Amino acid sequence: MRTREQVAQIIKAYDVRGIVGEQIDEVFIKDTGAAFGHLMRQEGASKIVIGYDMRPSSPSLAAAFAEGATEQGVDVVMLGLTSTDELYYASGVMDCPGAMFTASHNPAEYNGIKMCRSGARPVGQETGLGTIIDLLVEGVPQYDGAQGSISNRDVLADYGAYLRELVNLSNIRPLKVAVDAANGMAGHTVEEVFRGLPLEIEPLYFELDGTFPNHEANPLDPKNLVDLQEFTPKVGADIGLAFDGDADRCFVVDERGEPVSPSAICGIVAKRYLAARPGSTIIHNLITSKAVPEIIEENGGAAVRTRVGHSFIKAQMAQTGAVFGGEHSAHYYFSEFFNADSGILAAMHVLAALGEQDQPLSVMMGEYTRYAASGEINSVLASAEAQKERTQAVLDAFAERTESVDHLDGVTVELKGTPAWFNVRASNTEPLLRLNVEAPTQEEVDALVQEILGIIRA
Repeated sequence: MRTREQVAQIIKAYDVRGIVGEQIDEVFIKDTGAAFGHLMRQEGASKIVIGYDMRPSSPSLAAAFAEGATEQGVDVVMLGLTSTDELYYASGVMDCPGAMFTASHNPAEYNGIKMCRSGARPVGQETGLGTIIDLLVEGVPQYDGAQGSISNRDVLADYGAYLRELVNLSNIRPLKVAVDAANGMAGHTVEEVFRGLPLEIEPLYFELDGTFPNHEANPLDPKNLVDLQEFTPKVGADIGLAFDGDADRCFVVDERGEPVSPSAICGIVAKRYLAARPGSTIIHNLITSKAVPEIIEENGGAAVRTRVGHSFIKAQMAQTGAVFGGEHSAHYYFSEFFNADSGILAAMHVLAALGEQDQPLSVMMGEYTRYAASGEINSVLASAEAQKERTQAVLDAFAERTESVDHLDGVTVELKGTPAWFNVRASNTEPLLRLNVEAPTQEEVDALVQEILGIIRA
C-alpha cells in the first residue's frame, strides 16, 4: 500500500516528477495511467494521446501508463517521440486528454508526466491531480467494460504546419539561427517547424540523448547556456535559441552571445499581440520584470499578474480571455495554441520581430530591458518547515525596509523608496527555495542577493 505522503512527494502542484527506480517505476505509472483513465472516462473522454521524450525510461513508462488507461476502457493514441507542446497540439486538435512523459529540465535520472484534459486544458493539484492521489492511495476502481485499444499516430508534420500558420515568417529578411537542442526534443522538432522558411539553422547537440552528454537541458542555469553563447557569434548567427529537454521552454541569446531576459521576450511578444489585437489581456507571472506590465500598459493592454506554474497560467488564460501569457522561467502561452505553452512558437515571434526590421537583436532589445535582475537562484532546503523558517527570517530582516508583502506565491517584497523587489518561494517540483531579485542597477541586485542568500543559507 502507498501512503498519501509517499504519493504526494511524486505528484507535485502541476505534474508528476521523480527519480526512476526509486520514486517511480512501471507499476506506479501503470496505476497512475489507470487513475487518469478512470478520471477522464468519468468526465466523458473516450481516448487519450500519449507522447514521450528521449529519456531512456520514457518509452517503457509511457507503455505502462497506456496499459493502465486501456484497462479503464479508454482508447490510447501513442504519438511516440514528441515535444511537450507537440503533445498539447495533439490534445488540442484531437480534442482529447493527453499525457506527456518527460522530466523537462531535470537531470537524466528523473522522469515524470505532464497531463492535460481535452483541448490541452490543465490538470493541476486542484483540478485533477488531487483526485489521482486519492485513487492511488485508496485504489482505482476496477472497470468492468471493454478494454480500450492502442494505436499509433505521427503528428510532427501537422504540428509544424500549424505553427507556421500562426506566425508568418515567410516574408522576413533571411536570418541565421543558432539552436542548442541540448540533446533534447528540439532536435526532433526544430527542423520540421522551420522547414521552407528564410532561416539558416546552425544546429548544436541535435542528437536525441536523454543522458545529456554535453550539458543538462536546463537553460535557466547559466552554465548550460555557455556553449550557445560561444557558438552563436562563432557561426555569425543573428540569434541563438536554447531549448530545455521537452522543448516547451526557449531561451534567447543575441548575436554577441549575450543572454536576453525571458521577461524581455514576454515584452516583445506582448507588444506584437497588442498591435494585432488592441486592448487585449496579457498574463504575466509574479517573478517577471516590472518592465512587462509597463510594456503591456504602454501598448494599451490589460496586464494580469498570476502565480508561477503552467496549470495556474492556463487557468488564468481561460478565465480572463487573455491572448498571451509569459513566465520569467521562459514558458510562454498562446490563446491560439489552446492556451498552452510552446518554446518554439515564442521563438517564432521573436524571429518575426527581428526579421521585420534591420537592427541587430542586441540593439532591438533596448526597448524591453529596463531593470537589472538576478535570475532564479536556488537553495537546497529539503523540508517544508526549513523553507518556511528561512522565508520568515528573510521577512524579519527586511521588515523596516518593506513597502509591501504579497503572498500570492511564496513572498514578494516591495522595498521602500525604490523599484527594487524580491520573491522567495518554494519549488513545486524540487526540494528548493527559489530567489528572484530585481532592482534598477546590477550593484543593487548583487547586494540584495548576497544579503538574502546569507539568511536563507545560514
